[in-house]
Amino acid sequence: MIYLKITFLGATKTVTGSNFLVEGAGKKFLVDCGMFQGQAVEELENESDFLFDVNEIDFMILTHAHIDHSGRIPKLYKEGYRGDVIATKATCDLCSIMLPDSGHIQEVELEWRNKKRIRKGEAIKSPLYTAEDAEKSLEIFAPVKYDTIIDVDENIKLRFNDAGHMLGSAIIEVWIKENNKIEKAVFTGDLGNNDIPLLDSPTMIEDADYLIMESTYGNRFHMRNDDKAKLFLNIVSETLEKNGTVIIPSFAVGRTQEILFEIDKLKDSEQSEEFKKQYNKLMSVPVYVDSPLAISATEIFKENMDLFEEEVRNRLKQGNSPLDFPGLNFSKTAEDSKALNESNIPSIIISASGMCDVGRIKHHLKHNLWNPNSTILFVGYQAPGTLGHTIVNGAETVKIYGEEIAINARIEYIEGYSGHADQEWLMNFIYSFIRKPKQIFLVHGEPEGQIVLKQKIEEETNLPVTIPSFGEQYLLENGETKLLTKLEDTNKAKYESLNIVEKLEKLKEQIDSIEIALKKEKTEEDRALLLKEKIKNIETEIKTLI
Repeated sequence: MIYLKITFLGATKTVTGSNFLVEGAGKKFLVDCGMFQGQAVEELENESDFLFDVNEIDFMILTHAHIDHSGRIPKLYKEGYRGDVIATKATCDLCSIMLPDSGHIQEVELEWRNKKRIRKGEAIKSPLYTAEDAEKSLEIFAPVKYDTIIDVDENIKLRFNDAGHMLGSAIIEVWIKENNKIEKAVFTGDLGNNDIPLLDSPTMIEDADYLIMESTYGNRFHMRNDDKAKLFLNIVSETLEKNGTVIIPSFAVGRTQEILFEIDKLKDSEQSEEFKKQYNKLMSVPVYVDSPLAISATEIFKENMDLFEEEVRNRLKQGNSPLDFPGLNFSKTAEDSKALNESNIPSIIISASGMCDVGRIKHHLKHNLWNPNSTILFVGYQAPGTLGHTIVNGAETVKIYGEEIAINARIEYIEGYSGHADQEWLMNFIYSFIRKPKQIFLVHGEPEGQIVLKQKIEEETNLPVTIPSFGEQYLLENGETKLLTKLEDTNKAKYESLNIVEKLEKLKEQIDSIEIALKKEKTEEDRALLLKEKIKNIETEIKTLI
């Protein structure tokens, strides 16, 4: 008899907070320990106690460095965890800059929020962890190589395989042995889009007993690579023709480097006269990477170029760096960043964070969202509740640093740049198994996409699929899956009132935006129609809230 227990403590029916507790062969270990992002009620979960005893965890495995997978490791360390965090070398390298940066952002953001709390007579808060806390936690990281069998002990083995999602990302195979019997679980982490610039495609796995798989784009299909490069060039050149600025909210690690590569690679594309005109326009303006973290990450990319796809390695041998080209500038200081918004020269600004919630990007949005000549070009997933999600989904105004900003800029979203596999490649990953899993768990996705993907998998492969909820613990025994218990999620109940307050504040912002929208309509009839539509939307949201 052999058994595994898996408790799902994050990335359940949502895309952030990846965290799974696994028990087997007398050990307890974690897969990922990420931060919740987006909705206020989810972000407050980060402050809550872990629903396990930190002192009982034997080791941890980390799929990749993105903060929604790694961001609570310093909190784990602060609470006494001193076991290994096993991850690829590139993931360890990236965490060495990303986790201290996360701590620094929390310190800065909390300082601003605490000033507001003091004015309201409320108690101030301490950050989840500081940059210094994050630095200290790096001592427990244990780097490993791809494709190498790692013996945790005589009963547990691991292998990290390239997931093609970001530099160092891994699909992790876990073998558990009990009573001379072995069962195998596979954790995909985030599976890469099959045509991501720079990186190899995700590794196909031959066999598994249990598959825990991401499902971010379970109901969608991405634009193919050639199409997105042309669309990117069209959007950028049309904006520059109007002497506008292109703002690209980009995740500092991954998307930023891929966009730089795409810009450089465009010169190898077709050579029609229209293309030459657009490309020459693009190359005539400065491209700014405005993120200290992205600058450090780009250096780490250069140090790990052995992980790049063959085409990129060949370009490097020819002396052509895909992360450097004429006109590329890095804004290192806050003063450099501010100067970008004081310039009238058309340019491209790539700035973090990718979901627009923190960092320098908020200042660039504040200075460009109102301008009809500018374009805000999104190239990555926008979680519900984030500023980026609000903008992409057609808001007419947003509030940034307490100021109401009208959205007059062109808003574009090239989904093909996403680092996540779409439905086609999620299905291809399942098809690739020679020995199919006995059970599939879908995590890291919104409910709508997960339901569609679940139905697709069951119809086409006849494999059982479960979409776990937060706190659910499953017993995996001899190919059978049984729901044992569901840990009470007291955290969400605790913060539900705060969630309602947040929704009421957004409702107030919608009401305030009506006056701005009405001024844009030329006739009384158009104003009446718009007012009717707006009131109907608000009425629907109030009913939902009730």
